[in-house]
Amino acid sequence: MRSDVARLRCGKTIPLLGMGTYCPQKDRESTISAVHQAIKIGYRHFDTAKIYGSEEALGTALGQAISYGTVQREDIFVTSKLWSSDHHDPISALTQTLKTMGLEYLDNYLVHWPIKLKPGVSEPVPKEEEFEKDVGIEETWQGMERCLEMGLCRSIGVSNFSSKKIYDLLDFASVSPSVNQVEMHPLWRQSKLRKVCEANNIHVSGYSPLGGPGNRWGSMAVIEHPVIKSIGLKHNATPAQVALRWGMSKGASVIVKSFNGERMRENKRALDIKLDDQDLSFIDQLEEWKIMRGDFLVNQTTSPYKSIKQLWDDEI
Repeated sequence: MRSDVARLRCGKTIPLLGMGTYCPQKDRESTISAVHQAIKIGYRHFDTAKIYGSEEALGTALGQAISYGTVQREDIFVTSKLWSSDHHDPISALTQTLKTMGLEYLDNYLVHWPIKLKPGVSEPVPKEEEFEKDVGIEETWQGMERCLEMGLCRSIGVSNFSSKKIYDLLDFASVSPSVNQVEMHPLWRQSKLRKVCEANNIHVSGYSPLGGPGNRWGSMAVIEHPVIKSIGLKHNATPAQVALRWGMSKGASVIVKSFNGERMRENKRALDIKLDDQDLSFIDQLEEWKIMRGDFLVNQTTSPYKSIKQLWDDEI
């Protein structure tokens, strides 16, 4: 098998380097342009979500590229996610996503967060009265499995699930998740979760593999860390390339968001870097801290999670 892909339990391969398309400004034209650039550079894995506001733009760009003959649909791996207010009806949510994107199927459909919001909530930060007290993941997952049976997607998975939540899901799932997409980078290495996922043949996909620089909640701490910089100097690589290569060296795919053509090329060159045991050992010794904590899903009244520790089951 090629070194730039991993095989999922469903049999499909997932490219290890993916392009994230979250765009706070919901800038349709710049997203379309960036996706066209990415395809020409060689990206074949694209990540979106209903809440990102980029499904339509990504679908438009992919449709154009396919119609131009630039790429074939079967060579593209597309992920989107079930927003928390759609847990009551994943089939309708995915059907709408496919209509929005102009696609017949997704390669990967994920439960975005282990939380259920009231129908119609369309903002990423819910108000206190918009939470459902019962998470109801078992019913949600039954809907996800039905999406798979109907051919609306080729694989199903989760996002932001702790080790305990993975085990809880496996207790009742008829179809085990193929993917768990979580924050993962050299300063948040997910060692325990990666072992749990590996033992259960669940592929880990890392979002914010550079720490989310440029996002309002992100940090420059990863790419500015002196150890990451020194490893980069050793390999004639950028800190970003080191961080991305680290994630891929752990068997994870990494979802990096940049609409800048030169940075997209730079990030793709991470596939050519080889980190040695000393590099990996140095990174394993770095102090860890989680950047995307999910505080917006925690409250003392309506949320099922009264603390960050409850949300992540003490993995934070």
